[in-house]
Amino acid sequence: MGRSTLLKEDNAIVRYFKDTRAEIAKVTWPTREEGLRLTWVVFVVTVIAAVVLFFVDSLFSLLTTFIVGAL
Repeated sequence: MGRSTLLKEDNAIVRYFKDTRAEIAKVTWPTREEGLRLTWVVFVVTVIAAVVLFFVDSLFSLLTTFIVGAL
């Protein structure tokens, strides 16, 4: 492995990190208020989905118990 190969690898790594930093600078980050509001939205939707899935699971469990009990 010659010195020129090592320099090319270093340049590729440095270029990668420079490109990554440039892309991150383009990101439109949410404000603190937006972040908190969106966090609450995700939390509420998750709780609602969990409750709905609990009731659906309970219903299927009850139906399965009746079907197996009838046999």
